[in-house]
Amino acid sequence: MSAPLRLGSLGFGGAGIGNLYRAMPDSRATAIVEAAWDAGIRYFDTAPHYGLGLSERRLGRVLQGKPRHEFVLSTKVGRLLVPHQGVLTGDTPPDIRTAQDVPRDPEGFDVPAVSRRIWDFSEQGIRQSLEESLERLGLDHVDIAYLHDADVHDLAAGIRDGLPALEKLRSEGLVRAIGVGINSAEAALECVEAASLDLVMLAGRYTLLEQPQVPLLERCVEKGTGVVNVGAYNSGLLARQDVPDDAHYNYGQAPHAKIERARQLAGICARFGVELPTAALQFGLRHPAVVNVTVGATSPDQIRDNAARMAEEVPGELWAELLRQELIPS
Repeated sequence: MSAPLRLGSLGFGGAGIGNLYRAMPDSRATAIVEAAWDAGIRYFDTAPHYGLGLSERRLGRVLQGKPRHEFVLSTKVGRLLVPHQGVLTGDTPPDIRTAQDVPRDPEGFDVPAVSRRIWDFSEQGIRQSLEESLERLGLDHVDIAYLHDADVHDLAAGIRDGLPALEKLRSEGLVRAIGVGINSAEAALECVEAASLDLVMLAGRYTLLEQPQVPLLERCVEKGTGVVNVGAYNSGLLARQDVPDDAHYNYGQAPHAKIERARQLAGICARFGVELPTAALQFGLRHPAVVNVTVGATSPDQIRDNAARMAEEVPGELWAELLRQELIPS
């Protein structure tokens, strides 16, 4: 990075305002982003994948009214959005939420499938993706570009084509920082070794519940690569003090063993007057490689709750007890 980006301890993740799993009105999405700003959050992350561009449009509408030098914005590349031919007429606005006889997006976002995603890790595709994101955001630049989900699509192509393309964008000054947004710690380590990355956005792999089994975080410290930690609640499993039987983990039903471990963690936290979500959120910052914990929200109250939890004082005795019971690493 040309100069360190100030992400702050808590960031905002934009998947929810892209109608992840369920739709929300524009007014609520706006209120959520405004609540994040009011809570002091100044790092905002989004992606074309989130609601077929809906998250970028909604986030941009709010951030257009904020001083550009006061916030850090990231989006992702690797998927292009291509209109479905014949689904809607040419004069239909691109941000339509409801449409008769239009199928819903099959990838978990409650939006009409007016576009389809096409993987493209080429330099041309990455440049096009960034340009189209800027149009949806209504802003003249983003600070960070992440290669999105290379572990899901084609890690080899991401390393061979995508990462050099991002390095070129950074050298041209089109973005200040580059990285990968990824779920696999093993794949993230390969990317860190293969390129000069500023950041790794790691989803759900360094949490109170589990930690990487590969030396990813240690290598990030050695190479000066910051980790933006997302998924601190493991898809909701750690989001409540009372862990329910139907809790989610990795976007699906949590296995019984994971639920029992989460309840064990919650019981220990309670002994020290700390709720499980608070410990989960703050644990995400404990490794020196981690520069920010980013979380999403589906309501303004969730934003305010997360900000309060991040500011809460957690006694060192809690971490010592979790370490003594070998529930967290030293």
